Amino acid sequence: MTTKRWQDMVNLVLGAWLFVSPWAMGYMDSVMSATWNAYVVGAVTMAFAAYAVYLPRAWEEWINMVFGVWMIVSPWTLAFAFHTGVAMNTVIVGVGVTAMATWAMFSDKEFEKWWHDHHPA
Repeated sequence: MTTKRWQDMVNLVLGAWLFVSPWAMGYMDSVMSATWNAYVVGAVTMAFAAYAVYLPRAWEEWINMVFGVWMIVSPWTLAFAFHTGVAMNTVIVGVGVTAMATWAMFSDKEFEKWWHDHHPA
């Protein structure tokens, strides 16, 4: 049996916040690239985090780490960095998702064993 990790629930909340942030922060109609980014990445982050809540595995954390890193670079990649509040929100959520996924992954006993077997100290 695998242990549920609280970090996955935090990522679920962060993904939900990113998804509703265009509406909550009022940029839904003005910054379309950020809006669609928030909808798609927020929904996918929520989906993988929800899956990880019920069936924790290290691979879900890798995926959420990738989406977290995407959130960090997306304001510059999608050209909405000049919308400071929107960009900061996206970057902060990305840092949080990346941190929680990394923490959860290294809390996974199976991943920890694999890591130590392949990276001797």
